[in-house]
Order: sequence, then C-alpha cells, then structure tokens
Amino acid sequence: MLPFVTSGLLFVAFLLLLLVTLSVPIIKTIYLFTLSANVSSNLLDSGANGSVNFGVWGYCISAIQVSIVGFDHDTAAECSPRRLGYTIDSTVSEALHVDNLTNLISRTTTAALVLHPIACVLTFLTLLVSVFTFRQAASRLTYLITLGVGILAALFTTIVFLIDVILVAVVRNHVNDQTDGDLTLNWGNAVWMCLGATIALWLALTATCTGVCGCGRRFRTRKDMY
Repeated sequence: MLPFVTSGLLFVAFLLLLLVTLSVPIIKTIYLFTLSANVSSNLLDSGANGSVNFGVWGYCISAIQVSIVGFDHDTAAECSPRRLGYTIDSTVSEALHVDNLTNLISRTTTAALVLHPIACVLTFLTLLVSVFTFRQAASRLTYLITLGVGILAALFTTIVFLIDVILVAVVRNHVNDQTDGDLTLNWGNAVWMCLGATIALWLALTATCTGVCGCGRRFRTRKDMY
C-alpha cells in the first residue's frame, strides 16, 4: 500500500510541475501572474481595457478592447516568442496603455524560472525510481535511492515556489509604485500549482521514510529467524 501512496503523490507533483513548466505562452490558461488595465479618459469619451498573462517562457497579451466616442474596437491577442527570461517592454506598455513599464522587471531576474523544468525532471526521476518499490522484496537501498533523489526534487521545487512568490511580490510592488493604480496585478494559478507540487513531494518523502524504516524492521526480523 505504501508504494502506491508514494508513487501517487509523486505523479501528482510531476503532473503539476509539468503543467507549470508548459505555462504561457505554451498553455495559455496557466500563468504566474496577470497584469490588467482599465484606463478611461473624458477626452472623446475614450477608454481601453486588456490584460497580459506571464508564464515561465514569456507572456500573452489578451484581446484589447478600445472604445472611442461609443465605438468599440478589438485588437487581436498575441504572444511573445518562447524564450527563457522576459522583460516587460514597450509592447506590454502599449497594450495596457500605461507608460513607464519598461524597467518593471529585468530579464536576468526571470532567468531563474529555468528551475521549473529542472524540478520537473528531478520529480520524474524520483517517480521512475519509486516504481521499483512495488516489488514484494524491494530492498532498503531502493527506498534510500528514492529518498535521496526525492529530497533533491523537493528542495528544488520548494525553491521554485519561493522564486515564484518573490517574483510576483516584487512585480506587484513595482506596479503599485509606477502606475498610480492604473494597473492591477493578480496572482496566477501556476504559483498555487507549484505549492501543491511542493506539498505532494514532501508527503511522498514522508511515506518513503516510513518504507525505509519498514525495510529495516523486516531485515532485523529475518536476521533473528536465522
């Protein structure tokens, strides 16, 4: 029963990390944070609203609605190239109709997002090793290897979650300082998916530790019998 619990938790963690790794602009419904603007002006009774979702590999600009003297005009949605590290550049500023966003976040800072796929790979390796614990005569070494790789995966995933939280918090502070309320930032679902993966990994490690202790007891029992 214990190996099923461990592998089940590891599979959940791997799936969550995989989805986050494939976030915007690959999977457009999964993102780290979103910037939204709803700008209005009394001049010609005009206004504009739109949002930009940011993921691990870039961002996607939603369809923007511009209204002038009661006439509405929608612009097409578009996404940035898929690359590591992104900068909130003039394209985003123009899309949100807000100035001074060019230096909101540096590309060097977002380069830390490369840890997402690394954590995903380590979790997958842990899942593969844990399959060998399904054998009735699984050795203590098998559990120890699963525990060792799992600790590495859990540490990386925890760091990834903290990076996501810090990144979004820093961007939110910059947004509040530079836009005077014209722009709002909302947390994305990818951050909470990373949290779920982190919890699942540490629970899986707890179950693995139980398996290590169980193997030790079985070894001592067999030794006493002889």
